[in-house]
Amino acid sequence: MRLKVKFLKLLAGRPVAILHKNFAEKSGIHVDDRIYIEKKGKKIAAIVDIATGFLKEGEIAISSEIAKTIKLREKGMVDVEPATKPESLNFIHKKLDCRKLSFQEIKQIIDDIVKNILTESEIAYFISGVHKCGMSMKEIQSMTKAVVDTGKKLNLEGRVVDKHSIGGIPGRTTPIIVSICSSAGLLMPKTSSRAITTPSGTADALEVICKVNFTIPEIKKILKKTHACLVWGGSLNIAPADDKIIQVERLLNLDPEPQLLSSIMAKKLAVNAKIVLIDIPYGKNAKVTKRKAESLERKFKKLARYFGIKLECSLQKTEEPLCSGIGPALEISDVIKVLRREDPCHKLEERALELSGKLLELAGKAKKGKGKQLAEKILDSGEAYKKFKEIVKAQEGKINNIKKQKAKYKHNIKADKKGKIKEIKIKQLNQLARIAGCPLDKFAGLYLHKHLGDKVKKGENILTIYSENKIEMREAIKYYRKNKPIKFK
Repeated sequence: MRLKVKFLKLLAGRPVAILHKNFAEKSGIHVDDRIYIEKKGKKIAAIVDIATGFLKEGEIAISSEIAKTIKLREKGMVDVEPATKPESLNFIHKKLDCRKLSFQEIKQIIDDIVKNILTESEIAYFISGVHKCGMSMKEIQSMTKAVVDTGKKLNLEGRVVDKHSIGGIPGRTTPIIVSICSSAGLLMPKTSSRAITTPSGTADALEVICKVNFTIPEIKKILKKTHACLVWGGSLNIAPADDKIIQVERLLNLDPEPQLLSSIMAKKLAVNAKIVLIDIPYGKNAKVTKRKAESLERKFKKLARYFGIKLECSLQKTEEPLCSGIGPALEISDVIKVLRREDPCHKLEERALELSGKLLELAGKAKKGKGKQLAEKILDSGEAYKKFKEIVKAQEGKINNIKKQKAKYKHNIKADKKGKIKEIKIKQLNQLARIAGCPLDKFAGLYLHKHLGDKVKKGENILTIYSENKIEMREAIKYYRKNKPIKFK
């Protein structure tokens, strides 16, 4: 079947094609079916939508992803044919039945995710199967390898050092750690994720003051200048399947353990990291319990041995955000305060110094037990802040950019009685910040005026909500009043 091309002039996030209703009915094609679009031997799979009105029966409207991949021109002709259901769907059903998958079966699922052959709903079923049934260590190894094999690699020379957190706790230690450790001469190409279940990922926070989307050749230029970078991994096509899975996880508000393990390890392998530190905060209000944290540590170490990486985990009981800001702009502001030594958040600074110290020891830059001391010396000397400014400049940004914008709306939550803060429910604060607009609205978020153990007077500000949208602000206030994430005694 030959159809005339019409451009949609939009990026849909995946290849999308719209067919005229009459043509689709005659061809037996339905919404969310797959079709192959071919031109001069180049073929791409696309997900179908159906419409009338803006296109003729002999036309096909395509998203920019399709036009770019097979280099089409508007009003040109393409061949279109229905695509069969992918075999990977059988393997997804198998996982939903809690049966183990082979490497080849997992590889087929990952391949089809990368090629956009699976729809978001089908990826959601795969994530749900993994969440419900878990995966064996062999399956996690297979998924890690499959994710790495279907993406690009940095192929850096030398001893690459990396750090990653399992997330869940507001507060950005990574920019501080990268600045300290690269000041000491370590090569740190930090590729970060965007937020999954939290109000901000490291990439979301850095994007407030500089670019985080770069190509691999651009990253190598930045590393040559600064010995470090703080970028979004999704823009590099490193582990692209992982980024597509994370997009769906964000919609589901799920982060299954096997996916978390393979996601982190795949990113380390893709940048050729030889030395890795994993930050695992745990606690009643954290992402995982102590028991779960210890289980994750064992699994990370098994994966590291399998893939030949020197790895350590740092487990830390954490019962509140590491600083006052929650949300991209507010969290990067806290980072800058620590680096500038301007009234820094002590919990954020302390955790960043501990993790930096462990990395410096792992990489042989400091003797056992002396890493934190060296990290503190670098931070106090101003070298870490100088390095951070170099990285931001190399990534086409300016630190002062953060002072130029503020959220459009703000609302102060006041204490309704005298008392002391006895509990801060981190997961509920994270949800509150997301309702306020995070991470999409960079200046949305929360500011904690009080922390655990602080005394509070009646009528005193305990929390400020920031939002760019009146409706989101109204919903955030409603959520706070209903759930009361900050508890008094």
